[in-house]
Amino acid sequence: MLKEILADIEDHYVTSIDEDARVGHKSEDDSFFGYKTHIAMSDERIITAATVTSGEKGDGPQLEELVNQSRANGMTVETVVGDTAYSGKDNIILSNNEENGFELVARLNPAISSGFRKDEDKFDFNKDAGMFVCPAGHMAIRRAVQGKKVQGKNQSMVYFFDVDKCKFCSRREGYYQEGAKSKTYSVQIKSSEHQQHEVFEKTEEFGSKAKVRYKIEAKNSELKNVLGYDRAWSYGIECMRMQGAMVIFVANIKRILKLS
Repeated sequence: MLKEILADIEDHYVTSIDEDARVGHKSEDDSFFGYKTHIAMSDERIITAATVTSGEKGDGPQLEELVNQSRANGMTVETVVGDTAYSGKDNIILSNNEENGFELVARLNPAISSGFRKDEDKFDFNKDAGMFVCPAGHMAIRRAVQGKKVQGKNQSMVYFFDVDKCKFCSRREGYYQEGAKSKTYSVQIKSSEHQQHEVFEKTEEFGSKAKVRYKIEAKNSELKNVLGYDRAWSYGIECMRMQGAMVIFVANIKRILKLS
């Protein structure tokens, strides 16, 4: 009998050469041209939901549909375990819904949890002055909040530097664009939702539940390497959805027979 818990969510890439396929990225340096299949899986490794999108689509926005599909397929969704792609503000709000919420076990994106953009920037924060200092040692001259405080989006604190110093700085390469009229450094402001989620992320319970993500990696490997779901069999996203349905059906039958 299936446990009533949605345990894992992952996306999976398929290569194609069709007009509605798009370029997607597995990592910063690894791209593909095709589609992505986003799947949800129970703790017993039965696939409970799937969506197929073109390759450039983000993973996080698929969460609500995957949860809804899983519930429509008879699952009682209590916990969702996924990677950082699923920890966006919209999904945290979705998980906290009083009527249809669930426990979301997905680590915050480092850009949110750390508050910094890139390690290589090496902008230091002077806590006494409340300002960032650039790699050349120049402190920001003012700061301002940017963006409206609306659902699904975080505001940013923007730090402004003296652009006249930047123009002639010996370390301006990579930090100042020639001819720019301003130089700023932005840091996202954590929303209350992100702050609450960060507290949960530091608990032993979170760490323990996050360990089951290895199951989805194994399922993706099975779909690609055993069942041939690494290349499109035909053209067009509708054909891709049909292919996905057939492959997932076979994968689930295999798993059900093994559990019997």
